[in-house]
Amino acid sequence: MFHVKHYENITDDARWQAMLAKDRRFDGAFVTGVHSTGIYCRPSCPARAPLRKNVRFYATARDAEAAGLRPCKRCSPNTQSAEEACVLAAIAAIRDRGAMTLDELSDLTGYAPTHFQRLFKRTVGLSPAAFARALREERVREALAKGLNVTEALSEAGYVGTGQFYAETKGRLGMSPSDWSKGGAGRVVNWAVLETSLGSMLVAATDKGVCCLAFGEGEAELQARFPKAQLVPAGEDFRELFAQVLAAVEQPGPGSAAIPLDVKGTAFQQRVWEELRRIPHGETRSYGELAAALGNPKASRAVGGANGANHVAVLIPCHRVIASDGTLGGYAYGLDIKAELLRREGV
Repeated sequence: MFHVKHYENITDDARWQAMLAKDRRFDGAFVTGVHSTGIYCRPSCPARAPLRKNVRFYATARDAEAAGLRPCKRCSPNTQSAEEACVLAAIAAIRDRGAMTLDELSDLTGYAPTHFQRLFKRTVGLSPAAFARALREERVREALAKGLNVTEALSEAGYVGTGQFYAETKGRLGMSPSDWSKGGAGRVVNWAVLETSLGSMLVAATDKGVCCLAFGEGEAELQARFPKAQLVPAGEDFRELFAQVLAAVEQPGPGSAAIPLDVKGTAFQQRVWEELRRIPHGETRSYGELAAALGNPKASRAVGGANGANHVAVLIPCHRVIASDGTLGGYAYGLDIKAELLRREGV
């Protein structure tokens, strides 16, 4: 799920940027057809970049050849490199056996452990260990969705117990697997509706951090998000935290990144949200650029879905993601609010 070939959507803008960067992670995701010369290349081809007007992108070498192009002799885009074959073999082995040590992967591929670690991360975007952990986290989600209880789900995903799961996912996945399967049952969510210059704003938090920030919503919408949680009007204990949230909206700045969050999501959503928080204050990214930053250039549509699943507006700044043509794109709370947030950040 993390290799670039596993995604079906990528914009031409993202392909062009990957080609200019000669990024080897994108090899296999597409080929570059240069119609002024009649050849096609890998994205990482070391040849001088052609003019954009002469370039078309093709999903596979076969598609490029059907368009009358011939393979570049310098980068051999119609053959699979030994490195690519080894990474794919490692991915298949991890999916089949679970986490593997670098020594085991070295024996499998014939590469030295440290070299293969770099090769795998360059290709997949994650280290072998991180890939295996993320794969197991996804399997927990899938098992819970099938109706298994927490113990059964963890066992099916390969965890030896809840302790191992909590140790590996601490600080990333927010609510525990019990919370996921029970719709927030047993959690106390403290909430308030604050008046801002952008209109009313719902803020909610657990004892771990902010779990919801939404414009124009109230208790009913919060109950729909956390149907089995105990909703409690926020008291004095949350005054300082909510004041920080209000300030992050009225006077946005990089300091908002320090506000604690308690959010849940799939492993992929977590990676997207973390990348969103890395976009510098005052800058924007397109969906294609965000997907490329994650090492998955075909994931533009999946990135958009993760944006839409974000329940913590502003603090996870999905408003900084715009369309590839420079227009605002969409926003759950309306383009007027999105435009004003960007204006306040100096965009």
